[in-house]
Amino acid sequence: MQKRRADRAVLIYICLAAVLILGIRYFEEVVGWISRLWNVMFPLIMGLAIAYVLNIILVRVERFYFPGSKNRFINASRRGVGIVVSILLILGIFALVGGLVIPELIKAFGLIGRNVPVFMEDVAVWLEEHSRVDAVKYLEGLDWDDLAQKAIAAARSGLGSVLGSTISVVGSVVGSVINFFIGLIFGIYILSGKEKLASQLRRILSAYVGRETVEKLRTVYHTADETFSSFIIGQCTEAVILGTLCTVGMLLLRFPYAPMIGAFIGATALIPIVGAYLGAAVGAFMILTVDPIKAVLFVLFIVVLQQLEGNLVYPKVVGSSIGLPGIWVLAAVTVGGGLMGIGGMLLGVPVAATAYKLLGKDVNRRNAARTSAENRRRENRQKQEAQRENARTEQLRKENPPKESFEKESGRMENSKGGKGRRKGV
Repeated sequence: MQKRRADRAVLIYICLAAVLILGIRYFEEVVGWISRLWNVMFPLIMGLAIAYVLNIILVRVERFYFPGSKNRFINASRRGVGIVVSILLILGIFALVGGLVIPELIKAFGLIGRNVPVFMEDVAVWLEEHSRVDAVKYLEGLDWDDLAQKAIAAARSGLGSVLGSTISVVGSVVGSVINFFIGLIFGIYILSGKEKLASQLRRILSAYVGRETVEKLRTVYHTADETFSSFIIGQCTEAVILGTLCTVGMLLLRFPYAPMIGAFIGATALIPIVGAYLGAAVGAFMILTVDPIKAVLFVLFIVVLQQLEGNLVYPKVVGSSIGLPGIWVLAAVTVGGGLMGIGGMLLGVPVAATAYKLLGKDVNRRNAARTSAENRRRENRQKQEAQRENARTEQLRKENPPKESFEKESGRMENSKGGKGRRKGV
């Protein structure tokens, strides 16, 4: 049996080494195949993500939809109503944020567009007043026909690239919309039959892997589910709190664009640590178009607000729920952003928190097993020493009997001799 296990282990290692060598040898082909597989599977992966986020709301909606009712129609419609309400809630949040942010952004860019010509005229006047070069003579000396021909040639050559890039952008946007709707439909199907799918997955795992592996996978899943759910709920709560505090503070300090900037900072606060500062940068630029002094005061206000929120609100709302120290949160955001951009920033923290919890559980289990083994060895040593001590004491007792026992033994011998003499005398 042991030889068979050893042969199987050697065969597995040989296969893994062969796969690794082939992967290195055909690295570009493997990367291209993985990329094509990712493009094909992306709508389904997006559907799983949509289903997971919707399920967080769905579970809570179903708790309030006539719980404990025995009406057949209510019980049959609970899942469908929950899915519809969950989707409407998310769409309502996006519509609210978009309705607050997009019109104000359009107004701000319109204001910038109107102020740019005035700014350029001021720059030209300043250059004429402070420059030693006569700009008029310099402009008269230029060959305008040659410049016009070069501009026309550049426009012709750039028109094709512009059209090509426009077509590619339109194609990518249409493809993204199609993938989103495919993922949404797939997520709705998953939510509608999630209990059946979970049962089928358990049966498949039980059939093809061992019970110990199933228990490990179940532990990993429950830990990841708890961490991701807590992170999403906590991060959304923290974003609402930060956006509300920012809006109220800006209204009290009479900053412009208060509702828009507050909603935008609340939306960007979904990205841990750096999200609020990104929103603050956009808000400062918006206020700068109106009043530069208020823009500086706004930056100071955001710094103070972010410190209060980071030291008081975030640890209680998000930090305690995911159980990840601040240094690892920053590391997760940095690494995730470097690998996957904004999506990596969003996923880096819960993934790192899941790994942190699983590692902590495994370390505690191993330390407990090692401590238990050491305690058992210590108890065995103590028992062996006690047994040896008892055996040594018994051996010494046999070799050197106590004085009282010797006298008693002698007395018994004399009594036995006296009894024999009396019997002879009789």
